[in-house]
Amino acid sequence: MTYRTLFASVAAAALLLSGCTAGEEVPQSERWVFHSRPELDPPKIELDVSAQPPEEEKDLKTFLGPKGQTADDDESWVGGLVLDSAGEPVWVRQGEGQVWDLRVQEYEDEPVLTWWEGLAETPHTAGEVVMLDDSYNEIARVGMGGDLAHKTADLHETTITDDGTMFLLSYIKSPTDLTSVGGPKDGWVWEGVVQEVDIDSGEPVVQWRTLDDVPVDQTESTIKDGEGTEDEPFDYIHLNSVSEDDDGDSLLVSARNTHAVYQLDRKSADLNWVLGGSASDFEMGEGTPFAWQHDAQRRDDGTLTLFDNHAAPRLGDSRGLRLDLDEKAMTAEVVTEYPAPDDRSSGSQGNMQELDNGNVFIGWGSEPYYSEYTHDGKLLYDATFTGGSNYRAYRFDWQATPSAPPTATKSEPGEGVTRVHMSWNGATEVTAWRILSGDSEEQLTETTVVDRTGFETAADIEPAGSQIVVEALDGNNERIGSTRVS
Repeated sequence: MTYRTLFASVAAAALLLSGCTAGEEVPQSERWVFHSRPELDPPKIELDVSAQPPEEEKDLKTFLGPKGQTADDDESWVGGLVLDSAGEPVWVRQGEGQVWDLRVQEYEDEPVLTWWEGLAETPHTAGEVVMLDDSYNEIARVGMGGDLAHKTADLHETTITDDGTMFLLSYIKSPTDLTSVGGPKDGWVWEGVVQEVDIDSGEPVVQWRTLDDVPVDQTESTIKDGEGTEDEPFDYIHLNSVSEDDDGDSLLVSARNTHAVYQLDRKSADLNWVLGGSASDFEMGEGTPFAWQHDAQRRDDGTLTLFDNHAAPRLGDSRGLRLDLDEKAMTAEVVTEYPAPDDRSSGSQGNMQELDNGNVFIGWGSEPYYSEYTHDGKLLYDATFTGGSNYRAYRFDWQATPSAPPTATKSEPGEGVTRVHMSWNGATEVTAWRILSGDSEEQLTETTVVDRTGFETAADIEPAGSQIVVEALDGNNERIGSTRVS
């Protein structure tokens, strides 16, 4: 792989930190090694840069939840990652299971970090959404409400609304006639359930069950031998996203296995229209048909975007897709396509985020990549991480100061020299480190100040005594955290 055009110091920093020079390939098997946090070994990121992103994006962070391709995949790194623009870790959550849909949202006018965690065995997933404040303290867990047990929330949706509610999905076993798709008359399916849940009370504001409006013969999936029983229900619809439509009175729901997007009345849960699939209310123009898609969203300009997997089985190339919907004439037309940079086919997962400046950020789901494009479809950069897959990828502004203290360790690489390694997992405001030393904590004096150089910063010192303390400094040279060197 060749690193083409470097944007400012970002890609150059990525090359330096990975130990490679321009033109070299970074082995995907490489992971970070941190002396101060040896239990953390997140994957290094390969950046392939073709154009310079706008200046206003330089402080945005990238949010990923890498995981294995299968339940027994022990090669891929698993956890949650917040990365800077060079692809270096800012926050690492490791050793605590899979992290789905890691992102920044807003709740009660404050930024929160959210993700789904639980039993991730699609379609029978069961879990809840975790919410942290900007000090990484847990403030809430949100699950299904009403007749559904709290921890039966599916992993596919975690969106918080301005009304203090959250969109959630669940799959429940439901009896239904499957003879129209080659199954038993007394068959069973995984029925999709949409809820908008009040976060404070835990009660559903609205609920929609798919069998009320979407019969099983609209599925694009093929029922397999043995499927359709109570022990092994048929996954006929597979809901995977819920979002607020532009009028605020409607919801958009994406269903992978019917190749369709549904608009629902937000109060009554009545079905307004169907886009795509075998029951589309829209005349689908040239290039508009999508398949096995994810993440349907209405944008500020009125267009509808989604991540078109078009795979599993592969029907074409995976892509980001922007559609114009004429809801009077009931027609759909392609506005912009965002094609994969190579022959990349994503069999599952994936998303398409529109940034504040209009650029488009795409996570490639089962393929371990993320990319950014201009609004009109020009590729800016493509990045990959070590193996596995990632449900959704995002870019957000995130400013955080952990309640947990920094970490620092020391070694002696030479006679009379002490090497100090300093890090603060999740801290975004550290610009420098001050090192103090002395014979006791009451006699500490400043030994040196060094600029932060990444997740972990190293400095060689000649300490003035046996006690060493490091202080994390912000851009105003103010101490925001400290710890004793161990």
